[in-house]
Formats: sequence, structure tokens, C-alpha cells
Amino acid sequence: MSDATTAPKTAPKTYAVKSFGCQMNVYDGDRMGELMAAQGLTQVDPKDADLVVLNTCHIRERATEKVYSDIGRLRKDAGKQGRTPMIAVAGCVAQAEGAEIVRRAKVDVVVGPQAYHNLPDLVAKAARGEAALDTDMPVDLKFGHLPARRRVPPSAFLTVQEGCDKFCTYCVVPYTRGGEVSRSWGQIVDEAKALVDAGARELTLLGQNVNAWTDGARGLHDLIAALDAIPGLARIRYTTSHPNDMTQGLIDAHAQVEKLMPFLHLPVQAGSDRILKAMNRSHSRDSYRRILDRVRAARPDIALSGDFIVGFPGETEADFRETLSLVDAVGYAQAYSFKYSPRPGTPAATMGDQVPEDVMDDRLQRLQAALNRDQAAFNAATVGRTCQVLMERAGKLPGQLIGKSPWLQSVHLVSDAAIGDLVEVTLAEAGANSMLGQRSL
Repeated sequence: MSDATTAPKTAPKTYAVKSFGCQMNVYDGDRMGELMAAQGLTQVDPKDADLVVLNTCHIRERATEKVYSDIGRLRKDAGKQGRTPMIAVAGCVAQAEGAEIVRRAKVDVVVGPQAYHNLPDLVAKAARGEAALDTDMPVDLKFGHLPARRRVPPSAFLTVQEGCDKFCTYCVVPYTRGGEVSRSWGQIVDEAKALVDAGARELTLLGQNVNAWTDGARGLHDLIAALDAIPGLARIRYTTSHPNDMTQGLIDAHAQVEKLMPFLHLPVQAGSDRILKAMNRSHSRDSYRRILDRVRAARPDIALSGDFIVGFPGETEADFRETLSLVDAVGYAQAYSFKYSPRPGTPAATMGDQVPEDVMDDRLQRLQAALNRDQAAFNAATVGRTCQVLMERAGKLPGQLIGKSPWLQSVHLVSDAAIGDLVEVTLAEAGANSMLGQRSL
């Protein structure tokens, strides 16, 4: 904790939360908003808020500098209006930087991802001019301290697991989120039922390594089977998985649980065994392929997604070509790809043979061209299929709705259906990143 104090401020009456990064950050941001709403604060646009919470991500390049840039921009814009908002920095950058953010940016509150249930108390301290920094990683989970969910969309996130024990050499998650911890069975099932009662039709189970979730002898496939029995729940998804934790029980669930959608996000990161070993990924190219073969045997229509890093230290052109050949062999329906960026405190940041920026740029463009080709091919192959689409939001055109297919494609549809409806749709036309649907008769 920092001893720094500031001048007392007026307690905030309005708030805004800006979340960056992964789905878990979106979930955390929503929960922080609910915490503030439970204190009687009203949600407004960030430019008008008395309290702005920047819920940060530490994965991307120059994440820390972007946080300071956002803080400066907020203060500049507020200053033009004669306002001085309270600023809280939450999330993984807050965990990694801690008191340095208070010292450098003079923010009012700093709270890590395992302590955000203390946000109301920290805001109250800041209003009194007291130090308000909490980056503890308590063993007891924060979820029991959070209020009931208030705003529930048709497709809702539900965190079941946090943290990581894998220690990939490029990754900061074990340092910012802590070790792997699973929420209890009862806590998850109760929240899932509450979400469905509040209007959710689809639940996406979240975790840094979601398939590492356990409760005694029970694994993620047992939890999915329990959620399958909840009346009113139509769809189940989960992300993000690690190949090391892809059990046969979970693979079999894709064949046995009708509500479990035919989509799997399983990051591989590279196609070269030499690079995978340097990354400490604990799987090989071939073991990863064998997992996918078993998944496809269980659910032949499954859509596969992955993560890729290009330009990891020491990556040669031959290593990169092995990544391209893996992409060619798998045929991903979707994928995320990034240039390697050093994260302070990780082993890879101090490795030799850092790959030049222009080489990484070239490789990323070539990789993304292959991934875009395969996504377009997958979308084209689904044209003519009839499936249910969950309507999630209004589109830009009159009468247009946008929803998700079972394979996580965005589907645009002109319909008189309501948001939250499951609509029988024929996929009529494929775009680069979405599908055009027609209401089935």
C-alpha cells in the first residue's frame, strides 16, 4: 500500500467504466459498474462522469504507456469543462505498476484484478484524501463479495476460473492475475441460474485457462453438463482453453451436450516445436493436431479458433513457415494473431535474437492473409445451412438485427424478431467477417 495522500474530493455521484482487452476484462468491468451502481452512482458517458474507471489490459504492446495517455486525455477533456473527475486504474496494468501509477499519474485509486470488490471502499478513501491502492491477491475469491447482476444481455459472460500456472515465457498473466483458482460449483451454478432468470439465453464460461477449472474430482465437462440442465438456457460456450487441459471428458461433451456450441478456441501460438519449447507451451505441434483430430471426431462441424504470435525471440523464417503450414493443415474458422511484444518481467523479454520489427510486420501480414483466406472459406462453406441465430443487438439498417450463429459468426438479418430471440435462419451470403441471413419459413 502507498502512504501517498491527496486533497479530499467530493464523493462521486456518476461513474463510467472503460474496459480494454479480453472478455474477462469485459466481465470484470461490468461487475465494477454494478458495484458502483449498488452504491447509488449513476452510469454516464466517460466525458461526463465524476468517477472514471480505466479497466486495463497488460497483454498488448505499450499497454502501460497507453494507460498514461488515456489518463492525460481524460484530464485534458475534463479541464475544458472545468471538471476534475476522480480516476481509478483497475486491471492488470494496475496490478503490474501499482504505486508507480499513483506516483507518476497522480490517480485517485489503483486496484488490481483480484481486489476490485474493494472498489467502493477505495473510492470512499480517495474522496477523503486517503491513499487508495489495493493490489493484494487474497486466497479467498472476490466473487462472494460482489452484488447480484443488474444488466444481463442475451449472451452473458460468467467467469469460472482465474489465473494461470503455465508460465509461458512471453506472458504476464501469472504475475498480474495470480495462480489458477477455480470458483466453487455452487457459486457458479447459482450465478448461472440468476443470469438466465434475468434474461440470458447464452452463457460463455470464462477463464485464463477455463478448461483447468476443477471442483474436487469434477472438471469443466461436469460443470457444462450441470448448466445444460438449467431451464431457459439455450447455449453454452467456453474460452480460453489450454491444450494441456483439453481432457477427453471435455471433448466428449461436444458430442453429448446439445447446448454446447460447435466452437472451440484453442490457442497454439506457433507451429514450430522449437519455438513452442522456447515459449514453454508444454505441447507440441503434433500433440496439438491430435487434440483437434479428437475434437473433430466428436463434433465434425466444429469451428476452430486459435491464437498466434509471430516474431517470438529466435524465430527463423523456417520456424515461421512451420506456423503457416500448421494453419494450412488446420483450416481455422477464426483466429487472432499478433506480433511478439516484450512484457517486463517475463523471461522472453530478456532473450537474445529479438526479431526486427520489419520482419515481424512482414510475417504478420503473411499469416493474416492465410487466416483471412481460411475464415472466408469457412464462411462460404456455411452458405445454405439453416441454423438458430441468437439475436443480440440492433443493426445499422431499419429493421436489421445482428446475432451469432452456433459457429460464432456474426449474422445480419432483417426481421421483426426481438433481441434475445433464437431465430431459425438460412445463411444466405458470406462476407469477410459476417454472414447475411434470411428468416427460414
